Amino acid sequence: MPYGPDPKALYPMKDYRKLIFLKNIITRKNIEVGDYTYYDDVDDPLAFENNVLYHFDMLGDKLIIGKFCALASGVKFIMNGANHQIDPISTFPFAIFENGWEKINEGVNLAKKYPHKGDTIIGNDVWIGFESTLMPGIKVGNGAVIASKSVVTKDVPDYAIVGGNPAKVIRMRFDEATIARLLHIAWWDWPADKITEHLSIINSVDVDALERVV
Repeated sequence: MPYGPDPKALYPMKDYRKLIFLKNIITRKNIEVGDYTYYDDVDDPLAFENNVLYHFDMLGDKLIIGKFCALASGVKFIMNGANHQIDPISTFPFAIFENGWEKINEGVNLAKKYPHKGDTIIGNDVWIGFESTLMPGIKVGNGAVIASKSVVTKDVPDYAIVGGNPAKVIRMRFDEATIARLLHIAWWDWPADKITEHLSIINSVDVDALERVV
């Protein structure tokens, strides 16, 4: 008996080449993606890493995406390399052009000199809509939904629906008590056979039934 698609499959849908299981095409050591997370792109899903912008090894920041996430076409992640200093008179990055201008960085702790907001972390079972943009250091909670063309500048709570520019919470998908129960259940960490066995409950609104499975 099959227990869902093979998470190691590049194209998990028969005869459809616009959707990939994202983990299987990642080449950068500073990007981590969980099983079953997919990227669906109208042009070329294999070019996903082109959508992770200003991601320089020397800064050490990571993009971490959990399991069972759904990323729509054109989703972009702006990483810490895009940041400029705003305290000095000029925000221009003189040092990167060298030829004498690099001297402004001599003896300077670059990690402190340039703004660094940490890793960008996307939880599990997150749906990110068409052409949304996530700024550096954002934390998106489990079960969250990000509306199409949103610009996310702040952390997104578990099971929140956010949208707009800048993105704001539109509503919560569940009440606080239910969210706590769902986070405790953490169905995305179950083995594939258990998920398959209880798929109808996971795809229902019956949290009580799902909790009895744990």
